[in-house]
Amino acid sequence: MPERRTTRYAARDVSDRRPLPNPSGMNLSDVHRPLGKTGLVVPPIVFGTSCLGNLYEVVPDETKRAIVSEILRHSPAPVMLDSAGKYGAGLALEVIGHSLRQLGVAAGQVVISNKLAWYRVPLRGPEPTFERGVWAGIGYDAEARISYDGILECHEQGNALLGAGVAAQVVSVHDPDEYLAAATSPEERQRRFADVLGAYRALFELKAGGVVRAVGIGSKDWRVIREIAERVDLDWVMFACSLTVYSHPPELLDFIGQLHARGVGMINSAVFHAGFLTGGAWFDYRKPDPVADAGLFRWRERFLTVCRRFAVKPADVCVQFGLAVPGVVAVALNTGKPERIKDNVASARNPIPPALWRALKDEGLVAAGFRYRD
Repeated sequence: MPERRTTRYAARDVSDRRPLPNPSGMNLSDVHRPLGKTGLVVPPIVFGTSCLGNLYEVVPDETKRAIVSEILRHSPAPVMLDSAGKYGAGLALEVIGHSLRQLGVAAGQVVISNKLAWYRVPLRGPEPTFERGVWAGIGYDAEARISYDGILECHEQGNALLGAGVAAQVVSVHDPDEYLAAATSPEERQRRFADVLGAYRALFELKAGGVVRAVGIGSKDWRVIREIAERVDLDWVMFACSLTVYSHPPELLDFIGQLHARGVGMINSAVFHAGFLTGGAWFDYRKPDPVADAGLFRWRERFLTVCRRFAVKPADVCVQFGLAVPGVVAVALNTGKPERIKDNVASARNPIPPALWRALKDEGLVAAGFRYRD
């Protein structure tokens, strides 16, 4: 496995980059972009598939097929579907494979990403024991298997769930931040980190054997991505709940610059903070309190006011901001409603007045020093 043990990188110098007030002027279109140095290309909008695993509610089979069909209809081929063994204890993977075969989709039309860490096991009780209350109506449980052998088991099972003629070309270790955070002592965390490195050794062996095309990471805590990237030459990264119009700390931007310089492909996800930025009730994985989190609600109202002033959809602003940093090639979106797919694809290219981006800075909603890609 390619490991980085002592190498350090200087912060990116952006002083000579011309600030562009309008990310929608960055030629964000249906043109595919290279996913780092993997040889794969992806459209600016890729689709998450947790809804296919019955996230929070049971989604009818016909609706799931319609979701996959609409993605293939409106997103330029090859489309990218991002999934995980955790999504409904593998149900999402089964739905993807079945839908692609039913629709007669050729392998070259789809790039499948499988985030690995969770392995399907028989149901031990009336409901799954992992992420209680999150997955509805599923007939299996799942357990974490992050280790050399465990990640290989997850990969083998994932392809079996996808079924004949369908396989994941892109793989990653799923939420190693959560796995490490579960440690109860520094010594246990060190052991768990060794497990993560063992998982990467296994995945890079799969890549060396031509079984997969790219090895990466998906994590909510970008600092854990940075920690792992110091030891592992990742091919690609998926950030979640990290780089958004609401939150874009300079330390993260510096790290993204380092990854970009190394040729690492980057995908941005959860750019709406679970829908809160566009008016939803949830922020990431909690329901904020209007009193205790008054500042968060004030930020959102000011943001929505600016969007209304320029007659722009807040979702378009969130998506295009999420694509505004050099090296970020796509934003991952997830919806359980087939009729929203077309709008999701269009969100990367809908016109936004340059004055809106200046207004967000003037209002202090976007950091004054934030600079967009040239």
